[in-house]
Amino acid sequence: MSRIVAGLAFVAALAAGAVTPMGGAQATLISNGSFELGPDPGTFTTLNGGNTSITGWTVGGSSIDYIGTYWVAADGNRSLDMNGLNIGSISQTISGLTVGKQYLLKFDLAGNTDDSPPIKTLDVSVGALTQTYSFDSTGRSHASMGWVPEQFLFTAAGTTALLVFQSTTGPQCCWGPALDNVSLAATPLPAALPLFGTALGGFGLFGWLRRRRTARASARNTSFC
Repeated sequence: MSRIVAGLAFVAALAAGAVTPMGGAQATLISNGSFELGPDPGTFTTLNGGNTSITGWTVGGSSIDYIGTYWVAADGNRSLDMNGLNIGSISQTISGLTVGKQYLLKFDLAGNTDDSPPIKTLDVSVGALTQTYSFDSTGRSHASMGWVPEQFLFTAAGTTALLVFQSTTGPQCCWGPALDNVSLAATPLPAALPLFGTALGGFGLFGWLRRRRTARASARNTSFC
């Protein structure tokens, strides 16, 4: 019965979102996800399209701002404004994927609070898959950015994929979505799942025992008639 109770507890936790698909600590497949490796940006430094000075990443579009002390990062000391002098992007080729396996991309999103528009938008692409994200910077400040954790769950179509973060805040100039703390890991089955299967087996055994007791009771009643 204890296994059955454990199984029921797991189902309840899964339904409530308390059990995540991550079966334990996973090594990220992203290089330099918090942008800590690269030239010292000071307050901030504008990097033009084609720049590769942030380790592991390539700047695309017009430009981005590599943020140092200008505002508080989500993780570590550095982050990005995806609009430099105009709309920019940043990309990295992910390798070591397994075809057909699910992966969970995580990142923190905020926005440059200096000027309009208040709603900052960002497209995230993994290979041919794209999702759009937005952040409302209203009431935020350099000291209180309001970083929001975001997720992108996808199934690998190949062993490598191009990951792109593309600002869609514009159509022009300088105050875009802020990006930090990027990670990527496979999503194995929850560690509790074998216990859940054992509990289901317990349910079947419990049902069989109950049916057997019912059949015996029925046979005894019939013998008294």
